[in-house]
Amino acid sequence: MSNISLPIAPIEGSLSRYFREVWRFPILDRDEEQLLALRWRDNEDIDAAHKLVTSHLRLVCKIAMGYKGYGLPMADLVSEGNIGLMKAVKKFDPDKGFRLSTYAMWWIKAAITEYILKSWSLVKLGTVASQKKLFFSLRSMKSRLGVLDTTDLNDVDAEFISNQTDVSVSDVKHMNSRLSSRDMSLNAPVSQDDETATFQDTLVSDGPSPELAYAESEEFGYRHSILQRALAKLPDREREILIERRLKEDPVTLEELGGVYGISRERVRQLEVRAFKKIEKFIRVAAQNDGLELAVR
Repeated sequence: MSNISLPIAPIEGSLSRYFREVWRFPILDRDEEQLLALRWRDNEDIDAAHKLVTSHLRLVCKIAMGYKGYGLPMADLVSEGNIGLMKAVKKFDPDKGFRLSTYAMWWIKAAITEYILKSWSLVKLGTVASQKKLFFSLRSMKSRLGVLDTTDLNDVDAEFISNQTDVSVSDVKHMNSRLSSRDMSLNAPVSQDDETATFQDTLVSDGPSPELAYAESEEFGYRHSILQRALAKLPDREREILIERRLKEDPVTLEELGGVYGISRERVRQLEVRAFKKIEKFIRVAAQNDGLELAVR
């Protein structure tokens, strides 16, 4: 899979040329996709894998565009999404009966959201799911309230968002402050009276020391490694349900997943709970073996 050559999203400048290249790749019908997937799974045919990946690059672009409001380069989001797509193709089983796009969508979103969380350093692996939900839904909620361009949230709006996300009002306001400050250009003038002084000039570093920052980075990498190992231990269906229900910014409903797998809503819920318990147990055992104490929430 590492031998696959893909169009490269430009680090700087417009992505329009990249989009035009991506849209030239044909969309596969179900029969073509099935044949190519079998060739890759049974014979590791690189050409077949290449066609499967390139036919879904436009899906990566579409999903990545949905995350453009987080202040990160679109080229990076697309690149991370492409990595998720290749992982999906590598693990895709055509005998399951669903299309690659349905399966790959989860891997693409997981790769992009993981990159965003790591880049922002706001929500680490041990953070509760409600705070992750707040991080990814705050902009859309502010848009519905008509206050998207507002830097500060009033108490009424903050309380509404707090009730919707099960996060405290203070955490809502703090998250909003961090998101708003990220959107502001550091080169913008502090005031109209003095255009020579910029926000960058007023910044004082209150962050951790380089040693502490390195330690936190190491801890994040360790947690990520454990989670990836734990996910790999799950059966495919349980892993996919867990990703869709716990790792997405907008979780798919039990009814929708039931329709995908041809099982009841209650059965999907049982598989989700069982998968999470397995993940929790694996992480605790791994942490104990390494002499660490990790919070699993």
